[in-house]
Amino acid sequence: MSRDDARVDTGPSSGLEPSALAGRRAVVMGLGRFGGGVGAVRYLLACGARVVGTDLRSAAELPEALRELDGLDVELILGEHRERDFEEADLVVVNPAVPPSAPLLNRARAAGTRLASEIELFTAAAPCRLVGVTGTQGKSSTTAFTAELLRRTGLDARAGGNLGGSLLGALAELRPAGVVVLELSSYQLEGLGRPVALARPFEAVAVTNVEADHLERHGTLASYAAAKRRILELLDPTHGVAVLPAGPGPCADWDLPAGDAVARAHRTVRFDPNATPDELVVSCAGESSTVPGPAALGLPAFQAANLRAALALCDALGVGRAAVAALGVAPLTAPAHRLERLADLGGASVWDNGVSTTPDSTAAALRSLDAPVVLIAGGRAKNLPTQVLADAARGTVRAAFTFGDAAVAFAELLATGGVATTACPTLEAAVDAAAAALRPGDALLFSPACASFDTHANFRERALAFRAALERARARSEERGGALSSPTDPA
Repeated sequence: MSRDDARVDTGPSSGLEPSALAGRRAVVMGLGRFGGGVGAVRYLLACGARVVGTDLRSAAELPEALRELDGLDVELILGEHRERDFEEADLVVVNPAVPPSAPLLNRARAAGTRLASEIELFTAAAPCRLVGVTGTQGKSSTTAFTAELLRRTGLDARAGGNLGGSLLGALAELRPAGVVVLELSSYQLEGLGRPVALARPFEAVAVTNVEADHLERHGTLASYAAAKRRILELLDPTHGVAVLPAGPGPCADWDLPAGDAVARAHRTVRFDPNATPDELVVSCAGESSTVPGPAALGLPAFQAANLRAALALCDALGVGRAAVAALGVAPLTAPAHRLERLADLGGASVWDNGVSTTPDSTAAALRSLDAPVVLIAGGRAKNLPTQVLADAARGTVRAAFTFGDAAVAFAELLATGGVATTACPTLEAAVDAAAAALRPGDALLFSPACASFDTHANFRERALAFRAALERARARSEERGGALSSPTDPA
């Protein structure tokens, strides 16, 4: 029997609906560290597919994924990828970290294999209302704020996507009136099909900003922006609303892909990402409302733009006024490692901005602090413009301790801004040196401004390593009789 004869005929559908997956040969490429690959394997098995899970890492490097898959009828190929798996599959579910130009994916395309992603499996089956958020900075916070505010208005809302984990296992719990807010990275958007498989088009999407990042993958800012722009393809062509940043930049000339000019303009909402954060003026149901700024809500100043975008998304879903009223119920909670305040150390505040992998995001964090800063930064530089960091550090950073592949280069960069700098051999050494240099009233800021891949698998692992090193420094200080202030609530 030929391979074409053995394929499952899915008819005119997108081929990714649950009913179309039964009996198909599916390869999940990359079991991942955030749950997406494992979620895809479990979902495909539940739909009746025959599944191969393959990852270049060994079993010893994937203990959590293997625990999740223990006892399931999945063939695991670890430590390698087999060409025949990609050539003989009906479907390959690709980890977003794998570039579309990967040779194995080209072989799969040549063989007529359908390529998809975990996120597109979800959008092809989700029965609920959908909202999407992307951007270089702020997409996780905007996603979290939007879901939290929607819940406060009485809607059944949850967040997912690039935040980590997989929502495929929750599909049975979702209802048509519920809302899922998806954070979508440029990698995830780039990997979507053409057209995208959607059970329901998105009611609203937001782009927080588009600045230079991930150029090692996309090559140019224009290509990166084009990947981000694909979020507009997810919108309902008649009623979907796009929330975009105002002012110059890659998003300035973005237009909706469907509808006449008047309708497209009506369905495009522009928010000012640079207005004063002391109080926010937002539009709800066509009327302007003034709401408290980030500080009144327990958030750093840089979250003002993200809060504006979240409120605009709520308004697009018809609950803008209720969301504004809900702001005063309780402080909003940002995701971890986003300028998150930890317990003070020796009279100095401590801030974990471990999500930062670019110089401009660390510069934004520096502008949010009003105390002399002791900065810990470093990792693997992304070949992005760095002068913005040197400028932000001038007069703000009292001392800096750098680490990783970029330790020397970043020490030299910060020194041009008049900062006393020390290049350290490791993150742990940088934390120790920074803790020893602290004075009461300082702000200790961990904001790497670089990728993590020289020493850690992702920014979360690196941020947790920072916290572990910090606790060891704290314990040593206590042993020496150092005075520590009481922990504060996280910001």
